[in-house]
Amino acid sequence: MKSAIFVAASLSTLMLVTACATAPEIAVDTIAVDPDFPPSLVELNFESHGDRLNGHAYLAEGEGPHPTVVLLHGFPGNERNLDLAQDLRSDGFNVLFFHYRGAWGSEGTYSFTHVIEDVASATDYLRANAETYRTDPDKLILIGHSMGGFAALEAAARDERVACVAGIAPADLGAIANAFDADPARAEGFSAYAGTMQMLSGLTGENAIAEILANREAFDTRLLASELVGKSVLVIGGDKDTSVPPDTIIAPLVAAYEAEPGIDLTADILSGDHSFSWSRQELIDAVLEWADGCR
Repeated sequence: MKSAIFVAASLSTLMLVTACATAPEIAVDTIAVDPDFPPSLVELNFESHGDRLNGHAYLAEGEGPHPTVVLLHGFPGNERNLDLAQDLRSDGFNVLFFHYRGAWGSEGTYSFTHVIEDVASATDYLRANAETYRTDPDKLILIGHSMGGFAALEAAARDERVACVAGIAPADLGAIANAFDADPARAEGFSAYAGTMQMLSGLTGENAIAEILANREAFDTRLLASELVGKSVLVIGGDKDTSVPPDTIIAPLVAAYEAEPGIDLTADILSGDHSFSWSRQELIDAVLEWADGCR
């Protein structure tokens, strides 16, 4: 019995020694951050025309106040560009991301008109809560992807206090309305696609088409040029983008803004599909370089 106990004790000791010898070292975080104002993520919600919108804010390190980006997702919002949000925060920008009315659990009904209005509600919220979020209310920057790019341009044209706006593969619903007229089959395809968007409350294919056709001039981002005078505008397209093609959507938009000398325009075509799937870093670098001029 003593021999058995000795053997068991020896095996236990050997296992303990072996475990200690192979255990990985505990990593110690040596990155220094501001103890009073560290970078952080804050969940929030705010009201737009009586409905509550869900969102969150990436807050940059330091007391601030910080220039703040309102980052706008597309239709329906599967690509959210949150890698861009993280890099913007690392570069000293706050970033607000939210879901429009009727989208992804936010209250209300979804429409393109509501989307534009919701961007204004977001900037109003940031200005009213500038101290809470260490935000510079005079340095609000709108950056949107796809339909969010459309919304960013539309909202910037309506807000004289917004000096910088970026459209990443920005949709042009006015041009889309004209395309529907020229090709009814395309309208039918879009209607069927919109009808599958269960994450967008209140949207149907029929009311989406009707809203676009009824607002073809108001939704034509090429016609916003005179309202964007004095602003810094970034437009980026993808050379393999079939949703917002560079030749039929991006090129006419850039030409319209180039014809207005009062716009400080930066435009580029990157290698990429609609989500810039294989060129994320190139996209982020281009946005950061432009945004640095908006501080």
